[in-house]
Amino acid sequence: MMIKRCRTLLRLLLLTFLCFTNQAQTPTASSPKTKTNPMPNIPEGSQTITLGAGCFWCTEAVFQQIPGVIAVTPGYIGGHLKNPTYKAVCEGTTGHAEVARVIFDPKKTDLAKILAIFWHAHDPTTLNRQGADSGTQYRSAIYYENAEQLKIAQKSKLDAAKEFSSPIVTEITPTSEFYVAEDYHHNYYAQNKNKNGYCKMVIAPKLKKLGLKE
Repeated sequence: MMIKRCRTLLRLLLLTFLCFTNQAQTPTASSPKTKTNPMPNIPEGSQTITLGAGCFWCTEAVFQQIPGVIAVTPGYIGGHLKNPTYKAVCEGTTGHAEVARVIFDPKKTDLAKILAIFWHAHDPTTLNRQGADSGTQYRSAIYYENAEQLKIAQKSKLDAAKEFSSPIVTEITPTSEFYVAEDYHHNYYAQNKNKNGYCKMVIAPKLKKLGLKE
């Protein structure tokens, strides 16, 4: 038991080190001018859901591979500060969550299927934490667009609760103003998977667990 706890502690320390190292290497201090990515056009007949599942690099990497998903945009939602930056959100004082806005084609997939993946793409039983990423910005959340999405999300949460030994703490909240993240967050895993410790130690294993392409 002691050896197992030591291994768990060492893993958390390593992930924490990777997070801090990664933030130091990422141009977080850059000005709002780095926010040039607009929201993609939403094709007629498509639907949108916004999901918080810890670091949005992970969430984006997962849902970009799901059949029927048209686009995934990393960003911030649920806070009180207008035009938040990554640096401000990481400080945990703006109230925003790191999220991915998922646009999907309901003829090829549906919200229930997307949420079934969502529950297993992160740990929905840990409050304001995913692995070594800690803070309200990493909260588990579903931001719904309408009453039908709310109904589907609530049912999905009840169904998912049967699969976890601890209570699910995921928020199900009406969508609010969404702020697109800075340019360097877009397609982050695809562009950094071979040169970034966080991608190798956190995102790649997550994709492997879900049976997705690393």
